[in-house]
Amino acid sequence: MKTTETPAPIPAEPGLPIAKVDVPAKKPRAVKKEGSVLNVFSHGMLILWAIMVVMPLLWAVMTSFKDDSSIFGSPWSLPDTLHFDNWARAWTDAHMSEYFLNTVLVVGGSLVGTLVLGSMAAYVLARFDFPGNRFIYYLFVGGMSFPIMLALVPLFYVVNNMGLLNTIHGLILVYIAYSLPFTVFFLTAFFRSLPSSVAEAAFVDGASHSRTFFQVMLPMAKPGLISVGIFNFLGQWNQYMLPTVLNTDPDKRVLTQGLVQLAVSQGYKGDWSGLFAGLVMAMLPVLAAYIIFQRQVVQGLTAGALK
Repeated sequence: MKTTETPAPIPAEPGLPIAKVDVPAKKPRAVKKEGSVLNVFSHGMLILWAIMVVMPLLWAVMTSFKDDSSIFGSPWSLPDTLHFDNWARAWTDAHMSEYFLNTVLVVGGSLVGTLVLGSMAAYVLARFDFPGNRFIYYLFVGGMSFPIMLALVPLFYVVNNMGLLNTIHGLILVYIAYSLPFTVFFLTAFFRSLPSSVAEAAFVDGASHSRTFFQVMLPMAKPGLISVGIFNFLGQWNQYMLPTVLNTDPDKRVLTQGLVQLAVSQGYKGDWSGLFAGLVMAMLPVLAAYIIFQRQVVQGLTAGALK
């Protein structure tokens, strides 16, 4: 069998210059071009998504300053004059001021209770090993998958038997119970990502468990508290099903109930300009809260992944 061998190079004679062999240069890879195309595509999708989100909000704000004839006659044009009476009519005549106050009381009380109880339960589940630790944790996780629709009827009878039906504090307790599973699940993972050396140093200095939690660990968990607080605030502020079932008193309605009442109160002759003004009133606190705390929300979501 014949084999093909590469002949050995012939050594150059002494004194003669060595000829240089031109090696063909390699073609540059198209990685940079593909990356730029991907960046353009991703930025284009983000811009398109931002337009889809921002445009309805701007249109609702613009429509809240129009009269009813302009809303139906030229819905996409700017208002000729700013009708601030729409906001005044929605705030006073439609009782949006009362609904706004009730919503602030309910959401404020439930948010504080949810963060306090949820952070305490999450800290214990994340830092202490005891019999039944994982069982209690998975009970909270299972509560996230339980549809609230299945609990409305028994929840109504439980709240009624406790004498808390059509009360602000009864709705606060229900909101806290409804928000605790997600809060404990979120904060448990966050407390596990915090360094244990700080708590151990506090124990060495003579701090108790409660003092270590409130003065050391809780301030360190501020990004996580703000993140889960924003999520709970959004869910509780926009809640409609629970107050509709458990809060039938017209004097204790929240904003979501008030907006529905404003839409159907006048039958076929609806106050559309006042309805859009009330809608913007209900939307502004949520939008302002997210704009103010957006950096803390991102820090809280990414803190557990950086360990």
